Amino acid sequence: VCRSNKSPWVCLTCSSVHCGRYVNGHAKKHYEDAQIPMTNHKKTEKQEKVQHTVCMDCSSYSTYCYRCDDFVVNDTKLGLVQKVREHLQNLENSAFTSDRHRKRKLLENSSLNSKLLKVNGSTTALCATGLRNLGNTCFMNAILQSLSNIQQFCCYFKELPAVELRNGKTAGRRTYHTRSQGDNNVSLVEEFRKTLCALWQGSQTAFSPESLFYVVWKIMPNFRGYQQQDAHEFMRYLLDHLHLELQGGFNGVSRSVILQESSNLSASNKCCINGASTVVTAIFGGILQNEVNCLICGTESRKFDPFLDLSLDIPSQFRNKRTKNQESGPMCTLRDCLRSFTDLEELDETELYMCHKCKKKQKSTKKFWIQKLPKVLCLHLKRFHWTAYLRNKVDTYVEFPLRGLDMKCYLLEPENSGPESCLYDLVAVVVHHGSGVGSGHYTAYAAHEGRWFHFNDSTVTLTDEETVGKAKAYILFYVERQAKPGAEKL
Repeated sequence: VCRSNKSPWVCLTCSSVHCGRYVNGHAKKHYEDAQIPMTNHKKTEKQEKVQHTVCMDCSSYSTYCYRCDDFVVNDTKLGLVQKVREHLQNLENSAFTSDRHRKRKLLENSSLNSKLLKVNGSTTALCATGLRNLGNTCFMNAILQSLSNIQQFCCYFKELPAVELRNGKTAGRRTYHTRSQGDNNVSLVEEFRKTLCALWQGSQTAFSPESLFYVVWKIMPNFRGYQQQDAHEFMRYLLDHLHLELQGGFNGVSRSVILQESSNLSASNKCCINGASTVVTAIFGGILQNEVNCLICGTESRKFDPFLDLSLDIPSQFRNKRTKNQESGPMCTLRDCLRSFTDLEELDETELYMCHKCKKKQKSTKKFWIQKLPKVLCLHLKRFHWTAYLRNKVDTYVEFPLRGLDMKCYLLEPENSGPESCLYDLVAVVVHHGSGVGSGHYTAYAAHEGRWFHFNDSTVTLTDEETVGKAKAYILFYVERQAKPGAEKL
């Protein structure tokens, strides 16, 4: 229908070939068009067989059932599904297909060669690799591209040894998406490692993170299906699961080896979340001090909370949309959001504090201090707010610095920090385009070797600092600055 040569899916009922859900979804439309309207009489067995429910991805040979909305392992008694796989593999190896692959390779090479830019007078290749959209997976792609440009974090995973998930008779065979694979047969760390290794190689213009997305489906049920998801929620789930898997060891890499490597990253002042320290907490982990004061008796309560990111409200005075005729008031800055987060706040009636001295819930004040700053400071701007009936998006532009974000004034003990230890430089920004959380689109800006890139799924373009600075940021990633003289401050 759309003449696309990407992700062909063949219907196992009638052998029709359409594009899969990852492209324009014509294979799904073929299934929907074949549905028999529901009637009062019982469907016969013959009617059940012409539903065109099951299809196969001609690239990965995975079998998919639209009725179950899942990949399936079941085969017929005669093993007909496996015969289709073998037939497709033979076609792939034929001279005709080899010729097509040769032509496709030439096209890929020519498109790669066209991605050249001039730096200091010399021409260099644009080696950035995009991530294909697998059906509303831009939320995942934006986070993966951002994390891939945090060098210390990315390098740790890329240097982990490759893991063979199977052994014995099944070793070396091509894997298929199947329901029979239990959670023990998948490794988020391994698929995350492979995805990071595929980026920035320059060998392809776009990489398809199907294997990683499949593992995400397996271990994070919230993200099953092809609807739009929240990028910040995905990032937290991803980091939490990487942290837990690294603690337990995975597929032959012992826990002691991983913990030893992680401890080298955070030899002093570790931030532990849910157990021992890992590279996740060593890079993103910080500690907050939560200080609550009872307004009746003055009792002070303090507790320390580890964090991987800080979620900041956009102050209410900046949320109102202004028309062209109204005067443009003060611009909201990242400092306004940080001040709102750390300022003394009186808790409302729904958040009364249980005072141990008064022995009952009392009015109180709350204040946050940062006791320990992380190596990578992740700041999430809370753009989505629930109302009585729907979830609204705050579309206010928040000005943020690209260099020299000074966090010293938010520290509990600023006198104990060095002159350069509280300065942060921006490395990546995730942007949500659109009006709602269940719709819209995510892209990311990230700095790599001194240049800024815009990652829009499979498309990667070179951009500049001015464009990045104008973005309506949703998630900001700041890297701790190494000691340098003449720091520029916010």
